[in-house]
Amino acid sequence: MDDSQDAAPSAFWIEAPGRGALRAAPLGPLEAGQVRVRALFGAISRGTEATVFAGAVPASEHERMRAPFQEGAFPAPVKYGYATVGRVVASQADLAPEAQAGAAEGDLVLVLHPHQTRFDVPQGAAMVLPQGVPPERAVLGPNMETALNLVWDAGLQPGDRVVVVGGGLIGLLVAFLAAAIPGTEVTVIDREAAREAVAIGLGARFAAPGQAPSGCDVAIHASGTDEGLGLAIEACGFEGRIVEASWFGTRPATLLLGGAFHSQRLSIIASQVGTVPAARRARWSRERRLHLALSLLKDARLDALISGETPFEALPEVYGAVLAAPDTLCHRIRYRA
Repeated sequence: MDDSQDAAPSAFWIEAPGRGALRAAPLGPLEAGQVRVRALFGAISRGTEATVFAGAVPASEHERMRAPFQEGAFPAPVKYGYATVGRVVASQADLAPEAQAGAAEGDLVLVLHPHQTRFDVPQGAAMVLPQGVPPERAVLGPNMETALNLVWDAGLQPGDRVVVVGGGLIGLLVAFLAAAIPGTEVTVIDREAAREAVAIGLGARFAAPGQAPSGCDVAIHASGTDEGLGLAIEACGFEGRIVEASWFGTRPATLLLGGAFHSQRLSIIASQVGTVPAARRARWSRERRLHLALSLLKDARLDALISGETPFEALPEVYGAVLAAPDTLCHRIRYRA
């Protein structure tokens, strides 16, 4: 495949908190076991990337929060991101002694890679897209993986009454998965009335914060606010579970454990995609989990979660505004063909 054009790859860097820029990202010869990927689409993960852009990653989490193929270090300068869909344009995978069947030249792949026009990665880091998943939608893969992990951590069962507090991208993906479990009753809670149509389209109900249901079996909190966490606690019934999906960065969270928290014997569970839940860890690798997440993207209803698109070259000008906009769900990056 012709790899002569776009001879000077570039990448988006957070140069300092609140400021981004494009930098040249020269590539050397492909090494044994590597594939070269030309980016087609990417996605801005609003929650995590907003924390990184603000320089608010706690010092204790600097190593744990490193993204695959990240360059630089927190708080800045740092090349960060983890959702790029592209095409393999060259391969040296067959030169590696341990080479296995995997991404080959011409394949469409998802790579957990920062925002960059072209890059080299080990063959195993490029996940071939399942049949029926278009590359434009495949950028939701890492977010779907997070939502899948949340559903596993929540231990959802048929017939559960589930409330999802926070109708952002992760919350809506969780609602989509939960609503597909037979007999579940799923309600998304959000202050943005525009989220109602999306939630209903994905099979869930919708309510404003003041109309949240009560007596729920499971509450999944994904709003990133103290108020949302309090609402999730209030929505649970006796011995209900609250699954905390938000990441507060360096911000303290005010947690109200008075009222009925103890008498109702509620539990709060932390969920984070970096680790497969213990009940599945013996059988599920992260690669298997990501492949399943990609396979779940065949449903065209999920296109409603793409709230906007920006050319890669415009990222330095629009990145901060995209992260700050309350109506942002998944903002897609489009690379030059």
